[in-house]
Amino acid sequence: MAIQPIRIFGDPVLRTPAQPVTTFDKELRTLVKDLTDTMLHAPGAGLAAPQLGVSLRVFTYCVDGEVGHLVNPDLSLTEEEQEGPEGCLSLPGLSFDTRRAYGVVARGFTMHGDPVAIEGTQLLARCIQHETDHLDGIIFIDRLDREQRKAALRAIREAEWAGAPAPQVKVSPHSTFGSAR
Repeated sequence: MAIQPIRIFGDPVLRTPAQPVTTFDKELRTLVKDLTDTMLHAPGAGLAAPQLGVSLRVFTYCVDGEVGHLVNPDLSLTEEEQEGPEGCLSLPGLSFDTRRAYGVVARGFTMHGDPVAIEGTQLLARCIQHETDHLDGIIFIDRLDREQRKAALRAIREAEWAGAPAPQVKVSPHSTFGSAR
């Protein structure tokens, strides 16, 4: 297993839009494995590369026993919406009701560069939207209304992990990870 430290709210990489993946190689497959192992160990429903400090457009998910990943996602959302509890591995222990599209069709690529489409509703749709937001530098609390956001920021300030130092970063000399922060 290649479990990596998860970046916590406040780390700048979480607010930086990730770069598209252009090279589908062994290093990308290693990143997908690290994301999957870390997500399952946490445990979480999804994990995006920026949460491991890698600024690339890739995420993994595990919803209803289905484990998968998506590279360079492009989403089509339903007009129908849902509201429900949402948390984040980068904001440990916090959960707030968040409005999302009820359904999604996500198109992108596998770690091997093969085109793929993932269609889902409810929790899978919520997860895909949440992880794609991470790739755009958006954290789910950004989607809360003003009162909920104030409550979330208060909870973050009071959290035991608030102000914790960022994990030590090792920059890879390989081209795929050149976007790592």
